[in-house]
Amino acid sequence: MKRSTRAPASRRARPAKSPARAAAAPAAHDALALLRDYRAREEHLVVGLMTGTSADAVDAALVRLRGLGPETKHTLVAYRETPLETQLRREILEVAAAQTLAPERLMKLDAALGERYAAAVFELLAEAGSVPRAVAAIGSHGQTVRHLPRASGRPALTLQLGSAAILAERTGIAVVSNFRVRDAAAGGEGAPLVPLADWWLFGSAEESRVLLNLGGMANVTYLPRGGTLEQVVAFDTGPGNVVLDALVSLSSRSAARHDTGGERAARGTVSEPLLAELLSDPFFAQPPPRSTGRERFGEHYAVTLRETGHSMGLSDDDLLATAVELTAVAVASAIQRFLVPRAGVSAVYASGGGVANTTLMRAIGRRVAPARLARLDVLGVPPSAKEALAFAFLAHQTLSGLPGNVPAATGAGRPVVLGEITPGV
Repeated sequence: MKRSTRAPASRRARPAKSPARAAAAPAAHDALALLRDYRAREEHLVVGLMTGTSADAVDAALVRLRGLGPETKHTLVAYRETPLETQLRREILEVAAAQTLAPERLMKLDAALGERYAAAVFELLAEAGSVPRAVAAIGSHGQTVRHLPRASGRPALTLQLGSAAILAERTGIAVVSNFRVRDAAAGGEGAPLVPLADWWLFGSAEESRVLLNLGGMANVTYLPRGGTLEQVVAFDTGPGNVVLDALVSLSSRSAARHDTGGERAARGTVSEPLLAELLSDPFFAQPPPRSTGRERFGEHYAVTLRETGHSMGLSDDDLLATAVELTAVAVASAIQRFLVPRAGVSAVYASGGGVANTTLMRAIGRRVAPARLARLDVLGVPPSAKEALAFAFLAHQTLSGLPGNVPAATGAGRPVVLGEITPGV
């Protein structure tokens, strides 16, 4: 279920008379003046936007930020999830899966996403009782339609759509976008980029933590007890919701998107032979830094999994049960192999859409024991809001002239300032 999270009234941005774009504050029309103005202020309202690999919704967070770098203090003023329209989501998935594509199709999707992001910003601000002129910047991750990790000396390639120009023009707010390519240019995977925010938000002097994101792909950030940023480790563990959602769509002939609560998986039986075959993929043994996406664990993977499973006499519910166990084993084995030997793991805190899948959470909890598994909200952040909050913080880093990547996580040669800046009006 899509949820909205609002701060208490005393912590919300003050409403203004009109939310119209014309009400945007007089601002610099060039990036240098924008940076000077931003850095001269002690406090900022920043919107973070995220659409993940599952391409099911725009996650939007309005965040009040004060300070710089790890000393930054934040307040989550409001959070909203806006489901993507069926036709737009279908186009995203078709473009992401296409082997060849007319440039015009990419251009149209880029523009359509820019318009959708702008609408999501207005919806978020209306719910928060705020207006565009109160917002200093938008950090927009964009929609990933292709991500190719480094291979055989070839640098990582990554493409996110969602026109920053349209978003800035419609809202009048400066936009920081296209975060991943600078890390890739510096020799990194371009992913994951959330680890800096994870360290900022969730580092602990009392326990070694794993921050687990169950999005379209599953990924982890490791925060050793009392550790420094240089000790942070993060990487993709493998498939998350994308394979599960694709299996549901295939079995229902697109009538359903999700296995709500993991109910169908709970009715199925895990096939150990099929699970062993799936786990033989060399990705699961690859040491970090590593990243993956739909190109490896997407719809084509789900089709092959389903065909193989049916040839073994398995039901669609059995396939869902096996795919759930695949995600759980991949997460747990990655933690055991690559993280536990460093400084132990006390707890795993889960976020992302997968936390709503009770069967998946139960399987992961069983596999990661004796470390305890909990939802991220026990640390004060709604599980669905973390990545949008992270991209608000990354935009703040960029506009402050500070690096946003963690080389130990992405494999980049050095810390770099991320993103491209599109001034507002």
